[in-house]
Amino acid sequence: MAKSVFSTFPTVKFEGPQSDNALAYRYYEADKIVLGKPLAEHLRFAVAFWHSLAMNGSDPFGSATIERPWMTAGDPIAQAKLKADAAFDLFRVLDLPFYTFHDRDIAPEGGSLKESLANFHTLADYLQQKMSSAKTKLLWGTANLFSHPRFMAGAATNPDPAVFAYSATTVKHCMDVTKALGGANYVLWGGREGYETLLNTDLAHELKQLGRFLSLVVNYKHNIGFTGQILVEPKPKEPTAHQYDFDTATVYGFLKEYGLEKEVKVNLEANHALLAGHSFEHEIATAATFGILGSLDINRGDPLLGWDTDQFPADLYSMALSMYHVIKAGGLGMGGMNFDAKVRRQSFTPEDMIHAHVGGVDLCARAFLIAAKMVEDGKLQAAVDARYGDWNKPENTAMLDGTLSLDQIAAKAESQGIWPSPRSGKQEQLENLVQRYL
Repeated sequence: MAKSVFSTFPTVKFEGPQSDNALAYRYYEADKIVLGKPLAEHLRFAVAFWHSLAMNGSDPFGSATIERPWMTAGDPIAQAKLKADAAFDLFRVLDLPFYTFHDRDIAPEGGSLKESLANFHTLADYLQQKMSSAKTKLLWGTANLFSHPRFMAGAATNPDPAVFAYSATTVKHCMDVTKALGGANYVLWGGREGYETLLNTDLAHELKQLGRFLSLVVNYKHNIGFTGQILVEPKPKEPTAHQYDFDTATVYGFLKEYGLEKEVKVNLEANHALLAGHSFEHEIATAATFGILGSLDINRGDPLLGWDTDQFPADLYSMALSMYHVIKAGGLGMGGMNFDAKVRRQSFTPEDMIHAHVGGVDLCARAFLIAAKMVEDGKLQAAVDARYGDWNKPENTAMLDGTLSLDQIAAKAESQGIWPSPRSGKQEQLENLVQRYL
């Protein structure tokens, strides 16, 4: 068997903050005990099969710039196995615990549904063989229900019932494979579950279709005994102008409508938060508030470009606040931190791919260590507690617990002559505090 493009690289090791080795971890010390358990168990890093092995550097304005041996012409199954070999070499180099995939990342489309499913199961068996001798496990699997022209009007929300049935069949098999490979989660990203114009859209019908589709997935999870989480990944736009899973709050409202809020959580992506006009930490805190925080896709967008650039993370301030809210939420549990990120078009060598992941891993690890200090010393939480402290007084608690009606609250305020004075939110002071942690 020929060596893969990553086979000559040594496994990346932790060497500490003083190391000048560009391919070493400075902050990601996997076994380091933080807040009671190893750092690796907090972060649960995953390598994304699609961006790391399937992307070719193309963008809406330019053709491919990245060439790999498995991207050339040849027998599709043989090329897919070559890609899998390279993937597990990359996993070995990065020494991270998990990976993630779409069905079309690991197996080629066939000439029919039957052939496509056969290809998928052939490569799933091959991945299982690879996993038997590797440390890397599966964080989650998912189905690509957006790339092929059949999905141009959506998958679950498509006006054509045949597309709905095709998509349901695909998801069924992807869930089977995810379970067989020991996946901890199954993700649904509705890349085209939305609409371009209301001129040709029955909005109520499409939402009903989407609710039914997600209910079918949840029911099937229980039928096959899959113990992992079902996750929905919010995204506000691009490629579809109006997507039904705009952000965490929108998804939660949808889940409540269909009685799925106890069954489904969210897989949040930093770049998608930006496109929704939110920060990553806002989406994490919102999901935690609703009890639906499941997993994270780690990347960043470029606010100067305004589209889904999926760059590796580089903003320590934002990531530290994001990790702070992850810790405050009790961690990610069965979820993890998946590098849904790709190298730039000019970064076309295998070494560039390794550098990108090393930098992303170290940034997240450093951010988590900083966040742990924020939690441990409690100064940020103390400031929040002090700001809302008066709500702990019995006379104020009565306004929230149903004891007092609106007219009773008004009568009391009038009798006491309440005349509130503004209170400082101390934002600048708290921002300075965060900077000192950095």
